[in-house]
Amino acid sequence: MSVSSSSSSVFTGLVVFLVLLRTSESVISNTSHHHRQLSVDYYSKSCPQLDQLVASVTAQQFRETPISGPATIRLFFHDCFVHGCDASILISSIPGSPILAEKDAYDNKNIAVEAYDSIKKAKSLVESKCPGVVSCADILAIAARDFVHLAGGPYYPVKKGRWDGRVSIATSVSSNLPRANSTVNELLNLFTSKGLSLEDLVVLSGAHSIGFSHCEHFVGRLYDYRGTKQPDPSIDPRLLKGLQMSCPHVGGNVDVVAPFDVTTPFAFDHAYYGNLEAKMGLLVTDQVLFLDPRTRPLVQALGKDKQRFFQAFSEAMDKMGSIGVKKGRKHGEKRKDCSMHM
Repeated sequence: MSVSSSSSSVFTGLVVFLVLLRTSESVISNTSHHHRQLSVDYYSKSCPQLDQLVASVTAQQFRETPISGPATIRLFFHDCFVHGCDASILISSIPGSPILAEKDAYDNKNIAVEAYDSIKKAKSLVESKCPGVVSCADILAIAARDFVHLAGGPYYPVKKGRWDGRVSIATSVSSNLPRANSTVNELLNLFTSKGLSLEDLVVLSGAHSIGFSHCEHFVGRLYDYRGTKQPDPSIDPRLLKGLQMSCPHVGGNVDVVAPFDVTTPFAFDHAYYGNLEAKMGLLVTDQVLFLDPRTRPLVQALGKDKQRFFQAFSEAMDKMGSIGVKKGRKHGEKRKDCSMHM
């Protein structure tokens, strides 16, 4: 689920691009009777203003650096899919250590720094009001929801009570995330391993309603699809031409990006699914959802009904947000600085 960094050249390229087109470990353990499962009101006594505190930061970030939105949503996905939703993706590698943290894995290298900044600012504000109480993992889950809503998507209650994980290893990342050219079988195997369904796969892919991807993730489709020396036949010719102008076969600018949703790239809506039906998906993993008979009916249904998508997305985010959560000191910690162990 790829989102870019935010250089001005990127957005210049995006404008040109749009003009051309004329239009992107499961441990839920109650270690003692004091710890509950996740709940919306987990901090109702210890930090009752938590959601409002995080919201004040996310709203400002969204105004000042809009890329914070899709980048933070992606950060949450990439956290939950590797060792569960435990903020281990926020931990910085130790200087001089041969073992890199998740944050420095290849698959996370293009997550915009603004996402990390958003969580750091929110954590700092929360610590000033409720010191030592709220986990980084819960702040990340709340911020992701806020950014979905700020971009026009649904507002849903976020269950809380996660503890921060202590393990963050870059080599764990690749095998736990979707590839840009994954088949539906590969995607289903991955999602099933996380306790997610075929419907969750299609619905959570709708996060690609906003955000951008670097050329390296889809350039193969444009020139040499699956070794054929030809473009992917399932791509709209106008989209193909626009993408080829932005992303040459070799020697292109590595900072150039394209929107996942070419029709409403900055609005969180259900246009993503209509784009798939119109052969306008950006990544192979997007377009295969329409091509495969198992996922096509849901793509078509969500493309026709925004409210159905919003409801399903809210439920799927809640489900994803409970993957592998850590509970209690035996399994986790509450970091004061999200980038460093206690």
